[in-house]
Amino acid sequence: MILLVTGVAGFIGSNFVYYYLKQHKDSKIIGLDSLTYAGNINNLSRLTETEKKRFRFIKGDICDTELIKNIFNENQIYGIINFAAESHVDRSIHNPHIFLKTNVLGTQILLDVFKKNYDESKNMKFLQVSTDEVYGALGATGFFTEKTPLNPHSPYSASKASADLIVQAYHATFGLNINITRCSNNYGPYQFPEKLIPLIINNALIHKVLPVYGDGKQIRDWLYVIDHCRAIDMVFHKAKSGEVYNIGGHNEQENIEIVKKILRKLREKTGDKEINEGLIRYVKDRPGHDKRYGIDPTKIKEDLGWKPQIMFEEGIEITINWYLDNADWISSVISGEYLEFYEKNYGCATACCL
Repeated sequence: MILLVTGVAGFIGSNFVYYYLKQHKDSKIIGLDSLTYAGNINNLSRLTETEKKRFRFIKGDICDTELIKNIFNENQIYGIINFAAESHVDRSIHNPHIFLKTNVLGTQILLDVFKKNYDESKNMKFLQVSTDEVYGALGATGFFTEKTPLNPHSPYSASKASADLIVQAYHATFGLNINITRCSNNYGPYQFPEKLIPLIINNALIHKVLPVYGDGKQIRDWLYVIDHCRAIDMVFHKAKSGEVYNIGGHNEQENIEIVKKILRKLREKTGDKEINEGLIRYVKDRPGHDKRYGIDPTKIKEDLGWKPQIMFEEGIEITINWYLDNADWISSVISGEYLEFYEKNYGCATACCL
């Protein structure tokens, strides 16, 4: 029996493949990824020879119905974990169409093929990996729970909320065994350098300006990626059908404090005095930018026994060290297309870009 994992060449998907193959020595994975700008097949290059024998990569789009059908026809698929998504909010503002196509239609196509091959006796499951952004914004107090109404504020979060509702509809209408997870901001190795933490690390190391939206006081809950992978694994194997789980890191911090903390650590590690707060440039805030996200993970703790094991101080240390030790990986993922988008989106001169 084989697990189909989509979006395996992305940040969280690739980390999940490493985690899952190490934890489940007898399991096999078929990994699907269309290798768009944020999908890098090199993210999977560190699989051991033994792990490679239990992993097969297929380049393809989740919107390709015939491809998904063929994967099921040719393999004994017992479950799908769907990481595949366009996930960058800024890009969704510039081009909502691709987000709706991949995140909504792609999810529906996966569900439809899954439904046609569904066998309840085999305990088959579809797990949708979502985001806390579907809930919208919080005030100064309170937390997102699984009962918080969906209230997305960007084309990206709206597309993810739509996908969640479709997954729930297939459970209610067709009786499919499904779960949905909604996580807070992830960080760690292999994250594409347009996201906050790797962007700050890489720009600072080459003394480029660090663009910070608005006043930088947006608050996010940060979760180390392996803790997220561990939670997904537990939900997939242990959760009751139809349940939704929030996955949070118990680590709310302002974006500007994250930036300053990274600068301090990089300066200490490299001895480079040019890595300082003078690199920070406050830029115009993006439309619909949510002020605060915060997750209450009580349900997953009580139902499944999960809680984060890697707190932020440890996780950011691991993450910075990984980027310092993997400069070749950074070079391999930065393309002309990425630079063009970066300059257009942040309105910076070339000096602001990687």
